[in-house]
Formats: sequence, structure tokens, C-alpha cells
Amino acid sequence: MNIQIYGKTKCFDTKKAQRWFKERRVKVQFIDIERYGMSRGELTSVKNAVGLTALINENDQDYPLIKYLAGDEAKLENLVEDPYLIKTPVVRNGKKATVGYQPDVWKDWE
Repeated sequence: MNIQIYGKTKCFDTKKAQRWFKERRVKVQFIDIERYGMSRGELTSVKNAVGLTALINENDQDYPLIKYLAGDEAKLENLVEDPYLIKTPVVRNGKKATVGYQPDVWKDWE
């Protein structure tokens, strides 16, 4: 398994996800999404796996700015430019991906 966790260092769900994999002795690569962001290709891969609406953090104060953008491409470009609008953690295993804390899905990856 090649697990990548995109998250925020102060996000409770990101810490829970890291702990879940650590307890199962699965090596993970943690990427601080606020510091490094996600490339357009990575974001597109995750979007294809989970859908665009699952990626957008509706609790962010800037959510209304992205909510009314026309078209998925404009929203995706906004997420590339402003990664703090991405809901965390984003957990990737190759082409598979989840958004949020979802241990039931991760169990099937083993």
C-alpha cells in the first residue's frame, strides 16, 4: 500500500487518520496541504474518485466564493490556488481516495 495523507497539521480528523494507519503499522506519507497544496493532477485524480462536491470544505469562511463559480473547472482551479478550501484529510491509495475520516473504506484497502 502506498498511502498519502493530505491534511492540515491542526486538523483533528487528519490526526485521527494518521493514528489509524500508524496503529496498523502502515507507512504513510503526510503532506501539509496548507503549506504545499495539491497539484492539479493530484486534485483531478481525487476528484475522479470522490467527486468535486466532496472535496470542498463547506465550513470554510470563503466557501461562498467558490460555491457560486460556474463550472467544475473553475472550482477545481480555485482549489488548486487556495488549498485551504479542500476538506481534510484527503487519503490516497493509488487511484483510490477518500475525503474525511473513513476507516471503513480504508479497511478494504489492506
